[in-house]
Amino acid sequence: MDFFTNPEILLGEKLLEILYIIMGLVLVYTGLRNINDKSNPHRYGSAFFWTVLGIVIAGGRWLPPMANGLLIFAMTIPAIAKKVSKGESRLPAKEYMEKMSDKLGLKIFIPALSIGVFAILFALFTDLGALVGVGVGVFVAMLILMFFSRDNHPTTFLDDAAEMLGTVGPLSMLPMLLASLGAVFTSAGVGTVISNAVGTIVPEGNVNIGIIIYALGMVLFTVIMGNAFAAITVMTVGIGAPFVFSYGANPALVGMVALTCGFCGTLLTPMAANFNIVPVAMLEMKDKYGVIKNQLFVAIFMLVFQIAYMILFK
Repeated sequence: MDFFTNPEILLGEKLLEILYIIMGLVLVYTGLRNINDKSNPHRYGSAFFWTVLGIVIAGGRWLPPMANGLLIFAMTIPAIAKKVSKGESRLPAKEYMEKMSDKLGLKIFIPALSIGVFAILFALFTDLGALVGVGVGVFVAMLILMFFSRDNHPTTFLDDAAEMLGTVGPLSMLPMLLASLGAVFTSAGVGTVISNAVGTIVPEGNVNIGIIIYALGMVLFTVIMGNAFAAITVMTVGIGAPFVFSYGANPALVGMVALTCGFCGTLLTPMAANFNIVPVAMLEMKDKYGVIKNQLFVAIFMLVFQIAYMILFK
């Protein structure tokens, strides 16, 4: 309780930790649900994976670093051995889903939209941070869904979360691992190596060339690593700080837009499995790169627009 009673720790950080604990408990619930699911051919491996991941996310702050590392290592064993799977789907009947779709129409998008709205509101008008806003938005979305239908209960959302996690499988931890990889690369000095290499290309004081290389570097590194959050630390240390911010560009504006340039790379890579590979499997698409191909034009258009935006308003 020392963490939550410490006056030096910001309220936003405490609330975010509570959200992590809730997410961890959802993962533990997923593990318990799997171990009792006899239709799952790998229920013990699945239960072990989700339960350990839940423990790490919920209690990682209070576990020694070595214990966290060992748990994460152990968690990967059933994933590598392909012993993490899901049992029979427990989704509602097709007739029920069609009935609710006809009843709600476009209102079904209101709960999802509320998550983004609360993230923006918390980022703009509070000191709690956008991530706390996302968490609040999720709970608001749940309340809206319960208002839409009396069939929606708290256990409904738990079961749906477990269903989705089972569908995505071990790939659900990929964004977290890639984000950690970005921190490892930064500590290893990869950013410095990139900075030295770029220094021979970028004319001294030319912030526009620096912005272009910063944006393209974000795209390339995101394509390789699958996650813009993993790329942003390396690219900012290697290119953003020495060749853009030090020449007078606005760090808040350029840094934020550079991150979204990385998201253009997310649209172009199979490494972003949650976005580009899982939907292919769920929709049973014949072309495994079909999602990426459909996103190609949008990614290039947005990249060009964002580079122009940074140059104009830097």
